[in-house]
Amino acid sequence: MKQYLNLFDFTQKVNYRTEILAGLTVAMTMIPESLSFAILAGFPPLVGLYAAFIMGLVTAIFGGRPGMVSGGAGATVIVLIALMKSSGLEYVFAAVALAGILQILVGLFKLGKFIRLVPQPVMFGFVNGLAIIIFMSQLEQFKTMVNGESVWLSGNPLFIMLGLVLLTIAIVLFFPKITKAIPASLVAIIVVFGLVLWLGIDTKTVSDIASISGGFPPFHIPNIELTFETLKLIFPYALIMASVGLTEGLLTLNLVDEMTGTKGKGNRECIAQGSANVLNGFFFGMGGCPMIAQTLVNLSAGSRARLSGIVAALTILVIILFGAPIIEQLPIAALVGVMVMVAIGTFEWISFRIINKMPKQDIFVGMLVAVITVLLHNLALAVLIGVIISALVFAWESAKRIRAKKYVDADGVKHYEIYGPLFFASTTAFAEKFDVLNDPNEVIIDFKESKIADMSAIDAVHKLTERYAKEGKKIHLRHLSADCRRLLHDANDVIDINIIEDPTYKVAAD
Repeated sequence: MKQYLNLFDFTQKVNYRTEILAGLTVAMTMIPESLSFAILAGFPPLVGLYAAFIMGLVTAIFGGRPGMVSGGAGATVIVLIALMKSSGLEYVFAAVALAGILQILVGLFKLGKFIRLVPQPVMFGFVNGLAIIIFMSQLEQFKTMVNGESVWLSGNPLFIMLGLVLLTIAIVLFFPKITKAIPASLVAIIVVFGLVLWLGIDTKTVSDIASISGGFPPFHIPNIELTFETLKLIFPYALIMASVGLTEGLLTLNLVDEMTGTKGKGNRECIAQGSANVLNGFFFGMGGCPMIAQTLVNLSAGSRARLSGIVAALTILVIILFGAPIIEQLPIAALVGVMVMVAIGTFEWISFRIINKMPKQDIFVGMLVAVITVLLHNLALAVLIGVIISALVFAWESAKRIRAKKYVDADGVKHYEIYGPLFFASTTAFAEKFDVLNDPNEVIIDFKESKIADMSAIDAVHKLTERYAKEGKKIHLRHLSADCRRLLHDANDVIDINIIEDPTYKVAAD
């Protein structure tokens, strides 16, 4: 029994009062955000609350560290909007489950460290595009249905909506100056809610969009065709959702590590997040990932254990089962105000302050990712294009670093000392360094200060040896790795290879 207690970190000293209050606070702030993101994506609101419950409970118990809070996050939901519009909710559930499987595989094979390969400009563009989408999506709440058509509010309904939104924003901005013991967004929702009920203000509520009354999340197998075409349709969305979720999760984990002076477990977090998303796909949830805002609320409330996350998740379930009549009366204006502040807080304003210090290619990549995100609402395409362009730019810049130092020694042997990485983008420049026709009969090429990086590089070396062989000249290749030797064994009659293993480059793991 002790080993299981250690696994779940329940043996640490827990302040139960602090954990319970923190969990209740987190639940109240998560409900409007989960509802808003579900409505934003065109999902039934209950799908957002189910995701908050499932993600919160599973990751609180099995996640990579205490204190982190997961739920139906906007970062992952935005990825699925295009799939929802094109194929419907059943395909969304299938994509969420597949994303969970991919995340579990990342954790099992300890690949979480490769999330670091997503360039910072891509993250800036992604986050800024996400913030703009969240903000613009709130404009849809200023419309109403008239004779089956969606039209903009006007007159008193518009002024009431704007007034309540501005009141919500004002409370969120200024209440922390009074006290930070209670989340400002929660206070704003309660105040606006109370004001609408007390004065009998006629304005849009959650019940005008959909009912959130429900029971325990039902088991549901996605109603899709199990074909290769279906896999081709959902896999790109699942892959990007998995990547975005893991990126958000590991960034949040690192943030909590820094704030608490402790060390979380990234690969364990990947497995927990993936398991929760698989359950979401089969229990009517929209999926999600760790939520930075709710995690910060949890930590600021004093939580340092897993109990607060469990309390938050169970509180959301209780509200689904018994509290729907109250939640359905929440004014939409209050949720809009909270989401506007979420958008403002999500935007990476620091990207403007450092833009004059960033390389031009990084500025281009960040802006391109943001534009694609906003115009197409397709984060999958935006992130993929951003990563590809960043990789190509890096390859091009690295290719310029290949150079050769040349000299002829006292014995008439010509030496080429190669500097810089040799890989697919630098092979042409590498080949141009050599004067095969005019070189003496004996040549030494030293790769001590170079790195043979890929198959293209090995092939370039192979072709170079063939060129010298055709001229009847003897060539010595020094400081090559064993993979080069295996490819070059056919030219042993003209090649003298001095093998010194290349350094092994390792990336720190959990």
